[in-house]
Parts: sequence; C-alpha cells; structure tokens
Amino acid sequence: MLTLCRLRFLLTSHGFKHANRFTSNGQLLNLVLLPCFASGRAVSFYRKDINGVSHCNAVKGHLTLNSFSTVTVNKLCWKCGSSAGLFFCSSCNVIQPPDDKTNYFDILNCEQKFSLDTQKLQKKYVELQRALHPDNFSQKSLKEQEYSEEQSALVNKAYRTLQKPLSRAVYMLELQGVLLEEGTDASADPAFLLEVMDINESLAETRSQDEVSAIGRSVREKLKDLTELMNSSLNKGDLLTAKELLAQMKYFTNIEEKVKDRITEGC
Repeated sequence: MLTLCRLRFLLTSHGFKHANRFTSNGQLLNLVLLPCFASGRAVSFYRKDINGVSHCNAVKGHLTLNSFSTVTVNKLCWKCGSSAGLFFCSSCNVIQPPDDKTNYFDILNCEQKFSLDTQKLQKKYVELQRALHPDNFSQKSLKEQEYSEEQSALVNKAYRTLQKPLSRAVYMLELQGVLLEEGTDASADPAFLLEVMDINESLAETRSQDEVSAIGRSVREKLKDLTELMNSSLNKGDLLTAKELLAQMKYFTNIEEKVKDRITEGC
C-alpha cells in the first residue's frame, strides 16, 4: 500500500499533477506525473550581423561613448534614420526601442549554448544595466525614458532566464520549437518518479538539520549530473533526450527549493 505521506505527496506536492490509476491492492499501475513548466513562447530566429559598434555609457542623464561589441539588427534609428544597434543608434547615440525578435543570448552578447560562463554573463548584465537604467534618462524625452524602462526590463528578463541551468534549458528548447506544454507524460519512468517520492517523503518526515542538509547535497549532485547530460544532449541536437532530462531537472529543482526552505526555517 502507498503510505499516507506518499499519497499526500501525489495530491499536494507543488508542480505535480494527480496520479489516479492504481490496482485494488494499492500497487502503482500507471503513475503519470509531470512538473508544471514555466509558460513561455518560442522565439523565432532571424538574420543578424555581428559588428563592433559604439556603445553609450549613460551617466545620470549624460551619454559618453565607449567601445563596445554587440549585436546589430537590420533596423533604423527612430530619431535620425541611421543604422541602429540593439540598444543605441550608432550615429546619434539615442536609445532604441527593444526588438522583440531578439533572443536572450543576443541581448547579453553571448554564444547560444547551454554551457555558459555565468561570471561573464553577470558582467555583461551589469554593464548593460549601467547604460540602460531609467535613472540615466530622467532628463531625456518621454520616449527615451519609456525605451529605457523597456530595455532595462528586457535585459533583466534575459539575465534571469539564462542565469540558471533549468530556465536556460527551457528557453533553449523553446528556441528549437520544443514547447513544454502542461499535462500528463505517459513516458515518465515510474522508477524515477518513485525515487522522487521517496526523497520527498524523507524530507517531509525528518526533523534533523543534518539529514536535511544531506538530502540537499544529494539533490545538488543529481542536478549537477543532469546538467552535464543536458549540455551533451543539446550539443548533439538530441532534443527528445533533452526534454526528458529537463523534466527530471524540474523535479529535483523543486526538491532543492524545499530543502532551502527547511534550512531557512531551522527544520
């Protein structure tokens, strides 16, 4: 028979669907669970050129030029009509409206791959926010202030998405047209799902700080292994395997968050 704790996990655990097909003696017949992935839309690819352009470094309402290499798109400046980059016009240096066709990797000027240097990613993020922050445009026109707010928000969203392996993997699959719809997953491995339930059950029952920490270390190791497998699958273009790995990453990430909550609460 399933324990009460397992049943509670099936019915209430965050991010999981109901499992409702069992034999008369309580043996699991067909366990179907799937984490609820964050919603998101696929982002289309487009042609782009990589050029060195002048970048505007904003300092409290005044723009100064620094050499900065980023992605340019085929668009014209809204103010002077010259060729414009993602963020600033290369001619008049005025801030540009965000381009909704630009993917997050291009926004942060990094290679489109799963294995990223997060320190470089953070450095680029800080650099962009220094230039785009709305405080720097308080003395500019209302249109420039609006574009600053929109660009700053877009850079924030791009960074949050690419910063962590789970959200980065979700986004990369969406770029490839692999949508992560909510629902049941008949191909889910029952043995894996039972392993997840066992870990959740142990975490729910223990009152030991040491045991909670041990569970956290174990889950982090599993996530590390899954991240390496994800990188390999995406590099090979094996999207089906990548999607399966993503589901497992989602489960273990949920457990990791529970561990953090328990540690914060002092068990």
